[in-house]
Amino acid sequence: HDCTPTHSTNRIIKFADDTTVVGLINNNDEPAYRDEVQKRTVWCTNNNLVLNPTKTKELVIDFRRKREEPALLYIKGDVVERVTDFKFLGVYICQDLTWTVNTITLVKQSQQRLYFLRTLRRANVSQQLLLSFYRRIGKHPLLWHPGVVC
Repeated sequence: HDCTPTHSTNRIIKFADDTTVVGLINNNDEPAYRDEVQKRTVWCTNNNLVLNPTKTKELVIDFRRKREEPALLYIKGDVVERVTDFKFLGVYICQDLTWTVNTITLVKQSQQRLYFLRTLRRANVSQQLLLSFYRRIGKHPLLWHPGVVC
């Protein structure tokens, strides 16, 4: 198909209606990455798809000792927001590649589910109903989280 990377240092990941461009930038050589983003913008226009620059995010992962902030990325004249983390297929990816944000999110989700189970138990809801609630929406996120392989 025609939505493939044009540079060997880039990858395009598509899932449903989301597209992610991953670019490897060596020696501050950004043109291949920027060209790829520009070509995806043109591809969207040519295929009657609306690319919303305000929903587009850029995450820079840089482990060099001497970091230089890359130039801002523009799509259709709008600056693309640069973020420190973002949710990708249900998993939070951070610019330092740690699991902190993802773990905090999972803990919060678990606490919310446990709160509802405790509230139902205090209300003397039957064991059968508690178990039904747990099976439907109360299961621990780690049991169904796409980033966890059991």
